[in-house]
Amino acid sequence: MDSLEREIASLIIESLHLEGVAVDGIDPAAPLFGGGLGLDSIDALEIAMEIRKRYGVKTTADDARNREIFSSVQSLARYVADQRESKAG
Repeated sequence: MDSLEREIASLIIESLHLEGVAVDGIDPAAPLFGGGLGLDSIDALEIAMEIRKRYGVKTTADDARNREIFSSVQSLARYVADQRESKAG
């Protein structure tokens, strides 16, 4: 797990108050919804708000890519990194 993936896994644990879940216990490629952590749409909203606060990266409810973006810690980290690069460049 790279450093941004670790940060995002930690953000998810903290923002959703996931007790008994450790950063190292999260497979970055595992699904966040359904299987994996078993999160739901309310959790996705909470994660999106925290991503916006911490990284300044916005997501919109009507983005067709949301299912892909929020599919795993790995895909969320890739999206955040891409958005940060596009703002910097």
